[in-house]
Amino acid sequence: MADLTHTIDRRRAREAFDSYVAAYDATNPRIALKVEHTLRVAELCERIAREAGFTPAGTDLAWLCGLLHDIGRFEQLRRWDTFSDAASTSHAALGVEVLFGSKGDTGVADDDGSAAGTIGIIHRFIDPSDELEEVIRAAVGFHSDYRLPEDLDVRTHAICDVVRDADKLDILRVASTDTVETVLNATEDELLASAVSPAIEDAFFEHRTAHYSERVTPVDYLVNLACFAFELVYPTSLEIADEQEYIYRALERPFGITRPFENKATAQLMNRMDGHLRAWVDERLC
Repeated sequence: MADLTHTIDRRRAREAFDSYVAAYDATNPRIALKVEHTLRVAELCERIAREAGFTPAGTDLAWLCGLLHDIGRFEQLRRWDTFSDAASTSHAALGVEVLFGSKGDTGVADDDGSAAGTIGIIHRFIDPSDELEEVIRAAVGFHSDYRLPEDLDVRTHAICDVVRDADKLDILRVASTDTVETVLNATEDELLASAVSPAIEDAFFEHRTAHYSERVTPVDYLVNLACFAFELVYPTSLEIADEQEYIYRALERPFGITRPFENKATAQLMNRMDGHLRAWVDERLC
């Protein structure tokens, strides 16, 4: 990857991030959750990029893109009181709006960073740079898409892959350490009574993640989390997933639940998937 001609001031970027999120309700646990997630993703981006052989400037850019990837979540929560894109708007697109503004913007950004009718806030984080801004726009805008566009240049695609890997890794952590009610909007009984949909079973054994439209039952979501392993791009990402073991918890003991699935066929399938996933990971890490 060609080296960048612009550098990133991490201290400035972190201070800009802290200042931006300070305008939101810090006592709201959902805000705290997203701040923690953001910082973890940035750290993971740095590790993945560094171990993939990125230049120092490229590693800094990957870190910054991780820091900014979920910037739209705060406005999403403020405007709609939800993190559900289906019930509000695409948080990735909203992040691009927050950072770069929307067409026809002419004013100065509001104190709370709201993007409605304002210019973007990207220059709080970096000096004007078409080179950096093009990559950041793509990394933020595409980080949650089912698939990346095919026409991205090599550098942009590489940075996007780092951010998407890091995001998957920390989503696994959040899903494994939070409650079934928070993550799935379902009760423990509802989860244990659910069955894996045929489309999700197919996706798993085809070694791909499922599109959101294919997920029907609570347990479908867990299986799709395990499918994250199949689509991690960088070897370091899979090593981290194996070290943390969150990919296995989704199938083995989701949310720390020790009770078995009520449907014996579901329990057997989950056990089969667990063994298959572990063997697949072991084969690639040998």
